[in-house]
Amino acid sequence: MKGFLTIALLILSNTFMTFAWYGHLKFAEWKWFNKLGLIAIILISWGIALFEYLFQVPANKIGYAGNGGPFSLVELKVIQEIITLSVFAVFSLLVFKNESLKTNHIIAFVFIILAVYFMFKK
Repeated sequence: MKGFLTIALLILSNTFMTFAWYGHLKFAEWKWFNKLGLIAIILISWGIALFEYLFQVPANKIGYAGNGGPFSLVELKVIQEIITLSVFAVFSLLVFKNESLKTNHIIAFVFIILAVYFMFKK
């Protein structure tokens, strides 16, 4: 149960992170947003990133083996990275319609999945 909760919280966290880091690139299509200066855009992104931390910190606390969770620190980091890349891939395809996955991207994902497999292999 702790493993599932950790992964669910990491997915939520990464969804907010992706919007904070890349959402403003799409929001620039909105007239009112385009009038904002860089400082305002940074503050909006920072506000979105707050929600990332509201999910990220509990995910790591619950999932870390040192706190009774199922994952080592290294395993948590690898899980985090695969979720980050997966959420970003979905985000870029759904929000930025002009982006596409190419063969080299798919090959890279396969290698990342293999890295996760070897990370958890005892």
